[in-house]
Amino acid sequence: MNAPATHRRALACAATVAAAGLLLTACGGKGDGKGSSGSEAAGSKTTKVAVTITDKGCALAPAKAPAGTVKFTVTNKNSGKVTEAELQDHGKMLGEKENLTPGLSGDFTLNLDKGTYSLWCPGADTSRSSFTVTGATKKTWKDDPQLVAATQAYATWIDGEVRQLVTTTAAFTAAVKAGKLDEAKTLYGKARVHYERIEPTAEIWGDLDGRIDGRADDAATPADFTGFHRIEQSLWQKNSTAGLDKLADQLDADVKSLDAQVPTVEYQPAVIANGATDLVNEIQSSKITGEEERYSHIDLLDFDGNLAGANEAVSVLMPALKKKDPALATEVTQRYQATAAALKKYAATPGYEDTGYVDYSKVTSAQRRTLAQTVDAYAESVSKIAGKIA
Repeated sequence: MNAPATHRRALACAATVAAAGLLLTACGGKGDGKGSSGSEAAGSKTTKVAVTITDKGCALAPAKAPAGTVKFTVTNKNSGKVTEAELQDHGKMLGEKENLTPGLSGDFTLNLDKGTYSLWCPGADTSRSSFTVTGATKKTWKDDPQLVAATQAYATWIDGEVRQLVTTTAAFTAAVKAGKLDEAKTLYGKARVHYERIEPTAEIWGDLDGRIDGRADDAATPADFTGFHRIEQSLWQKNSTAGLDKLADQLDADVKSLDAQVPTVEYQPAVIANGATDLVNEIQSSKITGEEERYSHIDLLDFDGNLAGANEAVSVLMPALKKKDPALATEVTQRYQATAAALKKYAATPGYEDTGYVDYSKVTSAQRRTLAQTVDAYAESVSKIAGKIA
């Protein structure tokens, strides 16, 4: 999506998820006067912006706001070809809401500095609209030690997960290249779960995320279909490792590239909360439906990964949330526990393909609806966090 940032993350100003999107941001450096770079301050008042999706484009009302906390509520009025809106700063994703079919809505919250931003709605007749932020903020989230600690803890956790992703992906691709079909199938899920935990961070680099995690219907041409799911297709649909060496090497290289770029990311509390929301929504949009792992059917392990990533983001923010809204903190905790309990019903030892869960293709439509209802409730609670701690 954008070129990687060149500045090393300063943990004093950084260390999300959410839902998010989760929506993380690549560092722009202190004092660059732009977007959600982590250097911006949180204002005391939240500006509400309505974004309406149509085939023609995405209309912003208003199209400008004072510096500080901005909540974007995105509604798909009637478009069948435009399903998302993404706020960018010179190609760098700051926040997004996706998978909005006609009639659906959702929101994300960001702390924004003075500058001109771009709202991107892929697929629309006019895909970009300008959004202007004026003035200066008076109060920063960095004045709150709990929020500073949250960003630091989250950054450390993300870095650790990506390192594990590198190791488990290397083991997986080695088995693929060695022609060890059964071993490759077992190692596939062990790598995938780490990616699912940090997906909002990976999505900052859209092209890289697409190469690693893209699905067949996301690719413009068959040659553009690469990464985990292209290899998954061959392993399960063709039951073969033949001809996968080049794809395995590319996946390894892309994951290592992700590992090199992740330390340049800055996180702010609202972005972490947005990321958590995105992860929970990701369960609903592609795990419950079985779309994500359509060949291997290890969707429950991906569900586990998204839930763990969301829970980590929520956990680092929980001390601040308890202080600002104890009732919401309790509600979020209870709904997380209900979601975890619903997932646990499908746990197995060692499980299908050693995932710790049953084969998702064996889960009935009625059971999937029950899972969806539990996830919906949790997502609704998590979506409120950004507005409370921004």
